[in-house]
Amino acid sequence: MPKTVLILGANGRFGRNAQSAFSWANWNVATFDRATESLPDAAWGADVIVNAWNPAYPNWAKVVPKLTRQVIATARDTGATVLLPGNVYPYGPDMPAQLSETTPHAAPQGLGKIKAEMEAAYRDAGVRTIILRAGDFIDTEASGNWFDKIITAKLEKGIVTYPGDLDTPHAWAFLHDVADAAVALAEQADSLPRFAEVQFDGFTLTGRELHAALEQATGRALKLQQMSWLPLTLARPFWPMAKYLQEMRYLWNTPHGLCGERLRELAPELQPTPLIEALAASVPDQIDPDRMVPRTSLRKRRPFNLCTCNSKTA
Repeated sequence: MPKTVLILGANGRFGRNAQSAFSWANWNVATFDRATESLPDAAWGADVIVNAWNPAYPNWAKVVPKLTRQVIATARDTGATVLLPGNVYPYGPDMPAQLSETTPHAAPQGLGKIKAEMEAAYRDAGVRTIILRAGDFIDTEASGNWFDKIITAKLEKGIVTYPGDLDTPHAWAFLHDVADAAVALAEQADSLPRFAEVQFDGFTLTGRELHAALEQATGRALKLQQMSWLPLTLARPFWPMAKYLQEMRYLWNTPHGLCGERLRELAPELQPTPLIEALAASVPDQIDPDRMVPRTSLRKRRPFNLCTCNSKTA
């Protein structure tokens, strides 16, 4: 009998990809409308709750703890496993270059501390929880993240814009693959520790390495330039988001990468998409419509941008 997953935040980056991945794996997929539905009612009968809610940064301090309490209470009542997409924020600006499941969460304040406290709340509550931690997302469609909003925003003009030091390693994750990993973990939730943290290593790249890979993926020479942070500084008094973007600026100048050894042990069948194929699937089609990048590794795998035929509305 197929299992059921309820996805919170189904219109967001992770939620949209999770819908596709769980549907492809023949789960019953339900989505949740926070404005019109009751979470306990919608979650009744769900084996897994994917908490992909992601409020805007300025609202985190007020909204994240409230949402966390709601999901914990629902999971406690229904017995569902909660699956959370995690990031590197909880480690803070003094994080080591190599991150693992045992790296301390030492963010002293701000967004990182909020994330750390959220994850600790799940652990302390005792509800079955899986945190799948990854770096910045590379998505197959524009979703307003650093990759499409800044780095590849001027790709049609032959420009790659990088927001940090060009020689500092930075963690990236192809979201299509992260969603597949989420399904693999959800399918073995009962055999995992009650609170399980697993890292998705993805790609660890410097700005120069990402630039070179984008040149290969697009088949053209691209100019590499660094982003100016001055406009964000000037906008800070008028645009609340600017404060939080600047707060996380250290991520572009602090070397970091994730260790994916535990995920490979738990799900050896996962086939990560090669970097060039991931980038080719993530840049606008009009960059070079006559050039086809082969995706031989994906012949038997879930296609990119798959429609979620098994989905239903909760």
